[in-house]
Amino acid sequence: MNKSTNNRGWIITFAALGINLIMGALYSWGVIKKALVNDWGWTNTDAALPFTVSAAVFAFTMIFAGRAQDKYGPRVITILGGIMLGAGLIASGFATTLTTMVLTFGVIGSIGIGLGYSAATPCAMKWFESSKKGMIAGIVVSGVGLSPVYMTPITAGLLNAYGIRTTFFTLGIFAIAVVILLSAFLKNPPETEEARPTHKPIAPEPKGNNFTWGEILRTPQFYLLWIIYLLASTAGLMLIAHLPSIAAAQANWTTAGFMLVVILSIFNAVGRLGAGALSDKAGRTRAMIIVFMLQAVNMFLFMFYTSVPTLAIGSAVAGLAYGAVFSLFPTTTADFFGMKNLGVNYGLIFTGWGTAGVVGPMLGGIVADQTGSYSNGYLVAGVFLLAATVLVGILKAPKARA
Repeated sequence: MNKSTNNRGWIITFAALGINLIMGALYSWGVIKKALVNDWGWTNTDAALPFTVSAAVFAFTMIFAGRAQDKYGPRVITILGGIMLGAGLIASGFATTLTTMVLTFGVIGSIGIGLGYSAATPCAMKWFESSKKGMIAGIVVSGVGLSPVYMTPITAGLLNAYGIRTTFFTLGIFAIAVVILLSAFLKNPPETEEARPTHKPIAPEPKGNNFTWGEILRTPQFYLLWIIYLLASTAGLMLIAHLPSIAAAQANWTTAGFMLVVILSIFNAVGRLGAGALSDKAGRTRAMIIVFMLQAVNMFLFMFYTSVPTLAIGSAVAGLAYGAVFSLFPTTTADFFGMKNLGVNYGLIFTGWGTAGVVGPMLGGIVADQTGSYSNGYLVAGVFLLAATVLVGILKAPKARA
């Protein structure tokens, strides 16, 4: 890979990072959810439903969007994603019922998120050799983690000043403009340049490791990765959907509980960057075990965080561990099944996260509505993480195809 090609790869990486800073709009739902409960009188369960549907639709869109990105290239897919995300947000401003909010934010907007996200990460990774893929994936997906750092306070400010409807209108217009601008930089590398190492690799890649989506469905590794993704993501998704409400319930912090989302988001980005680099050095599965055990301990302790400082620490740890999975799983998918069909292959595995997007927020909402506390939800999420750690212990790379 020559110098100009390498420079092009870095330009694309940071353009993809910028796109993911917009695609992370999903994670600002915590403050919108609180406004729906306080201003419109929705229940916690109802207010979590658009986020829940959004996570599921986002994940399942990744399957088809990933295949389209592999076939048609990232630029057109990202432009379409930006338009749909913005249109979904704008339409949410006209929503008057739970059903319409689910359709606009949860379905239309989230199809856009799936389209944009599916193109950004694989596109950037394809410009770099295998020894840097974890780092590149970490940089790109950190955009989604960092998004709430600016999106949450902006959303909270718009909600306080103008209300729910104008907030959706503003966010939608902003998303369309920025994503279309940045998508102009995206391009897959020429086939002859893709992933060509600049030095002798640490270990040669096995021949025949570019599995098609149909072939990965016949491997046990696919199903193990899918289940592990589900179990490992539930805790973070539950917290993201409910943190402002958790702040009010456990620490009587009602005025600026959204700051916990900001704290979680900052460490979410740090986790994505750190885990990508760590896994390049220590190995993917070893990094997974460290991350999952850290998050499990945090979940078992979360019910005891009853002050602003302890909730801030707990949110930071949760963000660190939750963010790590977004670096570990695309790189593990690339290691196991190859780069050629990474878009669709990772899209299939990513549906495990989408299922967690249903389980986590609804688990938190139902537990809070029925018991007045989130404690049992934390315990379930902690058990899930322990189970994920056990499954990682039996996870091995598939044999290369003949």
